[in-house]
Amino acid sequence: MNNVLAYDRMLGPSAPGLGWVPAPRYLMRRARIQALMRGVPRGRLLEIGPGAGALLLENAQLGFQCEALETSEEARQMVARLVCESGRSIPLHPAPGEWAGRFEVVCAFEVLEHIEDDRSALAQWSSWLKPGGHILLSVPAHMKLWTARDEWAGHVRRYERDQFRDVVDRAGLEIEAFECYGFPLTNLSEWASSPLFARNIRRDAADAAANRKLNNDRSGIDRSPDLKLFPLVSSLPGKMALRTFFAVQDLFLRTDLGSGYIVKARRS
Repeated sequence: MNNVLAYDRMLGPSAPGLGWVPAPRYLMRRARIQALMRGVPRGRLLEIGPGAGALLLENAQLGFQCEALETSEEARQMVARLVCESGRSIPLHPAPGEWAGRFEVVCAFEVLEHIEDDRSALAQWSSWLKPGGHILLSVPAHMKLWTARDEWAGHVRRYERDQFRDVVDRAGLEIEAFECYGFPLTNLSEWASSPLFARNIRRDAADAAANRKLNNDRSGIDRSPDLKLFPLVSSLPGKMALRTFFAVQDLFLRTDLGSGYIVKARRS
C-alpha cells in the first residue's frame, strides 16, 4: 500500500489524508467482527453500506470474493478510492441486482438502524444468501443511550435485545452468536461526542430535512471528530489501552452493558 492508505495490524486500514481513520467504537466492533468471521468458509461476500470500505478490504485480504452495495455516492467514491489504493478490484453496486441465493456471506454493520422497514430489508438481505450462508449484522443498542449522534446520523432507532432478535428470527435466520459489544469504551465515547453532534444539529436546523439525508449518507465515512484523536489512538500507549479495552469487552459480551449488538446468523 502507498502513503495514502496505511495498514496497522491492530487498527486495520486508515487514510488520514482522505479524512478517514478508525474511530474507537469502530475498533471495538471490528475486534468482535474479526472473531466471529473466523471459521466462516471463504466465498462470495457482499457488504451492505460498507462506509469507507475498511472491513471490505480486510475481508478481501482474508480470501473472500468481496462486493459492496452502497447507495451513497459520496461513500461509494471513498470506497472506490481506498480499493484503488489497495490495488484490489472490488465491484461497488449503487443498487441491488438479481442476487437471490448469490452470496455465501452478507454483512451489514450499522445499517439496519437507518431503515424504517427493517424487517423487509433484512428479509431481502437474507434472500441473497445461499442456503447455509452466513449473515453478520451490527446495530446500536438501547434507546436509553440515544444521543444527538443518533439524531445527526439519521438513525430511526436503537435496538433492544428481544427486538433485534425478533427481527433476525422473522427473516428466517438461525442465530449462532449474539453479543453486546463495546463496554465500557463505546458507551463513554458516544456520551463524550454527543455535545459536538448537538452543536452540528443546531447549526443545521434551518434545513434539517436535507441535512438529515446528507448526514445519513455520510455517517459511515465522516471521521472529522476522530482525526485529532487518531495520533493518540495509534500511539504505543493508545494501542496498549485498546488491548485492555478489548479484553474488558470480551468479559461483558453476554451482558447488556455495551452500546451495540452484533449477530452472526445462518440461513437454513
